[in-house]
Amino acid sequence: MKYTLRIIAAVLIAAPLYAHAGGDPEHVKFPEGYEKTFTKYATMNRANQTQVAKLYANEVAISSYTQGQKSASGAVMIMEIYTPKKDADGKPIAGKDGLFEIDSLSAVAVMENRNNWDTAFPKENRTGDWGFAVYNPDGTAKSNDLNCVQCHTPLQGQDYLFSYQKLVDFVKK
Repeated sequence: MKYTLRIIAAVLIAAPLYAHAGGDPEHVKFPEGYEKTFTKYATMNRANQTQVAKLYANEVAISSYTQGQKSASGAVMIMEIYTPKKDADGKPIAGKDGLFEIDSLSAVAVMENRNNWDTAFPKENRTGDWGFAVYNPDGTAKSNDLNCVQCHTPLQGQDYLFSYQKLVDFVKK
């Protein structure tokens, strides 16, 4: 009986952490094969200056922005997050183009826009119609201390995207 109570207590303690760590992978799924079907629109150093990001958008997102609109329901954005190579002092090594040299893929962040989310997906865990999740490179849910909603909410005028201007510039070319 003691053993069973310990297991139940451990599950109850861990469940809220899993549900909010790295967004909501229960609702925002990892899009298998996105590397082949999505369009890469940018590579950049992340604002925290310790990572490199490769940014992808599916056809719904590309089409929405090409028409000068914000993302339509069904738009999915991907950010591959890479750890950069580091010098002897532990600082990221920048290439000639200013981008950090890539060492390894550390995470894949997914943003999905839907106007028909299941009511089980709480509105406070979304930004507008955008839901979020963070995955390990193998597609399994990644534990993460970041609160995606908190950082993206102030970007309402940019369709809640940090890379909004990069995507708009990409589709104009």
